[in-house]
Amino acid sequence: MPSLPFTQVDAFADAPFTGNPAAVMPLDAWLDDAVLQAIAAENNLSETAFLVPTPDDPEADYALRWFTPGVEVKLCGHATLASGHVLMKGDAIRFRTRQAGILTVARDGEGYALSLPALSMAPRALPELAAGLGGAPIESHWRDGGYSLFLYPDEAAVRALTPDFAALRTQGSLMLIATAPGEDSDIVSRVFVPGSGIDEDPVTGSAHCLLTLFWAGRLGKTSLTAFQASARGGRIGCRLEGDRVVLTGACRTVIEGTFLL
Repeated sequence: MPSLPFTQVDAFADAPFTGNPAAVMPLDAWLDDAVLQAIAAENNLSETAFLVPTPDDPEADYALRWFTPGVEVKLCGHATLASGHVLMKGDAIRFRTRQAGILTVARDGEGYALSLPALSMAPRALPELAAGLGGAPIESHWRDGGYSLFLYPDEAAVRALTPDFAALRTQGSLMLIATAPGEDSDIVSRVFVPGSGIDEDPVTGSAHCLLTLFWAGRLGKTSLTAFQASARGGRIGCRLEGDRVVLTGACRTVIEGTFLL
């Protein structure tokens, strides 16, 4: 029976049972996409990261792909951080991705620093998404590729949201980010991706590619503290460095084992 190494990591976790769980599964070579998707569905985590070594690539150590239980995604921050935690042997590790370029994870004190692209958004009225998300957002923003952001007046409004997931699933594979100024952090957010099989994501690195740039301009600073207010919760340090966002956080290995095909 073929077997694959399996590690489950809580990423952006500063305490047990917090952060976002990700499966990290190094491979010798790519399996069929249908098999990768089936494994991710079996794992039933926000993302499973699959990695293949790239010894002939001068820019990267591994090729990296991410799958939710339902689809392959273009960018995933927490599973990239988890992959660095599992595979890093020196001070940094580089990953080549299919749609997000080269991503780097480096050691940062007791945790890690993850370099991702900074992503901008533009104001747009999104009444159907706003209605499905609930509450009373005071602004809405959009980025092509399926990213939407809704600004609420305060943290309490974000925490009180009870989205209509059935309605949101009909809108396709979109990321919906609800955000407001934080009470004990610069910013607070919740992130929903029901069309990709994740009603609420626990802690979302890719969302902070958007949130960091969005809030840096409004708050007039390039270093921010962020809290994602899911049931598990997670804290992220965010720095805007030119056209990159650097996210910092800790990881905890919680399961090590073998996946049998």
